[in-house]
Amino acid sequence: MSFVAPPGYQPIYGPTIPYLGPIHGGLREGMSIYLQGSIPESITRFFINLLCGESESSDIALHFNPRFDGWDKVVFNSCQDGTWQSEEKIRSMPFQKGQVFEMVIIVTSQGYQISVNGNEFHTFQHRIPFERVRAMQIAGDVSIQTINVIGVSLPEHSGFQGMGGQPIYNPPVPYSNMIPGGMYPKRTIIIRGMVPYGAQRICINFMVSRSRDIAFHLNPRVREGIVVRNSMIGGTWGQEDRDILICRFEVGTKGLRCL
Repeated sequence: MSFVAPPGYQPIYGPTIPYLGPIHGGLREGMSIYLQGSIPESITRFFINLLCGESESSDIALHFNPRFDGWDKVVFNSCQDGTWQSEEKIRSMPFQKGQVFEMVIIVTSQGYQISVNGNEFHTFQHRIPFERVRAMQIAGDVSIQTINVIGVSLPEHSGFQGMGGQPIYNPPVPYSNMIPGGMYPKRTIIIRGMVPYGAQRICINFMVSRSRDIAFHLNPRVREGIVVRNSMIGGTWGQEDRDILICRFEVGTKGLRCL
């Protein structure tokens, strides 16, 4: 089985550090940036910048800079017209030497809400409009496995539309909704999200609205390390299909991709 994401939804795997890459379509409220990485034992510092252009000299809307210097801290700042503004120092360190991490940057109306390993860490208030952000820069003592922009703005010509023509961002879970027009050949549904620490299983069902039969049941079981697929007709489950779940998945109408 294979699944190819539409343009603008492709995560970046194993980028070379230092890294400088575009955020296609820029940022808007409700979007998030998800990073997986690891910290070396010999770390001194690293940084993540959200840039207002695609060059290192661009204004910096968010400068996130963990420093392991004996007085461990994370420094937040911004830079405009080549001039650094006032630092915000958080004297707490959410990262550990020699350990992997998951980090999420959520764009809110107030600022950039930073969470590390499932724990909210700090919100950096906007100093430069987030609509100006066009790229991300990462450098220093860090290894990055995945960069994933969730809720990305797609070009109008990309051909992708969400439920009823518009994407749905950050819906409450459990979630239930109609699929306008139903399913048909080559229709694709994109689901992006983050699996929190301690999660046991996830369930995604494509249901027949009148009978409540389940045409497609997708059930990643995180602790068991498997993905179960099934259907239920007339209240009776069919025979399960099982695959090994290695670390993450992407789902579309054509199938499941495990990486």
